Amino acid sequence: MKILLTGASGLVGSAFAQAATRRGHQVTGLVGNHPGSVPGLAAQRTADLTDEAALTATVLELFPDAIVNCAAISEPAQCDADPARAQALNVALPATLARLANHLSARLVHLSSEQVFDGTSPAPYTVKSPVKPINLYARQKVESERLVHTAAPDFAITLRAPLLTGNSLTGKRSLHERLFADWSAGKTPKVYTDEFRQPCTASNLSDLMVELLERNDARGVFHWAGADTLSRYELARRIRAHFKLSDTAAPLETITRDGDPRAASKRQASLALDLKPLAGVVKTPIETFAAQLDQFIIPPAYRAWYFSA
Repeated sequence: MKILLTGASGLVGSAFAQAATRRGHQVTGLVGNHPGSVPGLAAQRTADLTDEAALTATVLELFPDAIVNCAAISEPAQCDADPARAQALNVALPATLARLANHLSARLVHLSSEQVFDGTSPAPYTVKSPVKPINLYARQKVESERLVHTAAPDFAITLRAPLLTGNSLTGKRSLHERLFADWSAGKTPKVYTDEFRQPCTASNLSDLMVELLERNDARGVFHWAGADTLSRYELARRIRAHFKLSDTAAPLETITRDGDPRAASKRQASLALDLKPLAGVVKTPIETFAAQLDQFIIPPAYRAWYFSA
């Protein structure tokens, strides 16, 4: 299968390139300003994903069998800081890719987010649960889902992904990498004891994406996440313990939503996802957090600090 991949240098994009290549697919990756090569790509191109005409020309030239959209501004604070650029990448880009996928009869996988929900439900959110976004990023993801499935109803898959873990190309993007960045700089990360997430690795999510592309019956919106729902504090504590770091070398400051209600108004308390109908049907396993920890490496930029800590 010829696959066109956007956001190829990101945490998920780079993991997907390797997962798809392992399965024998040919992946052409579009990157922004990433200076190096992305492992797993058959070809790599630099592209401005906000330039619709140039993007359209590239897609029509490559004529892929499938398009995978991993490009996004995924940090809510960054969306608030530059809403126009966030709108271009989080909404306009997937809408364009969906129109092109429909034109080419190409499969499309679009990544959305658990954050389309408001985080107040005591039960895990199902794919049929009403969406209720509480920040700009989440509103953009809701809009992107609607546009994608309107433009390419017969070809599109949307995966609502959780907090993602793993090893990025830059060593600075995932949860444990950001903790290492703070600790090595002498900072104390503030972590919520009453915010709960259900993380999985980018590589596990990528394996699922490849599997769904290979299944001709997969269409619509799906959820994917890990097996464990844990507080942000518990996630950070387990990462620290896994790397055998002391409380002194790797301190954590616990905070609660009540302590900062203004920030909490744009943050979801609990984003547990019901993984049906995929759970028990797909071959990709649902990862425990313990299994995720075993895959984490010490980010290269912080190894000198780690071995002196």
